[in-house]
Amino acid sequence: MAKYDLRDWLVGALNAHGGSARIVDVCRHIWQNHKNELLASGDLFYTWQYDVRWAATELKKSGS
Repeated sequence: MAKYDLRDWLVGALNAHGGSARIVDVCRHIWQNHKNELLASGDLFYTWQYDVRWAATELKKSGS
């Protein structure tokens, strides 16, 4: 698992919230739906919330 995988989870969280959500709601959704993967992700476990924000910025830049 890499931080690039979080992009799909971010998109899933946004879709679950109708296409737009506060970062706290996105992170809550990801935690509730991917807790086990995050717990087993090694170092990513300690950075995933930052990395979700990074993924959000990349999505905005790409116009997705």
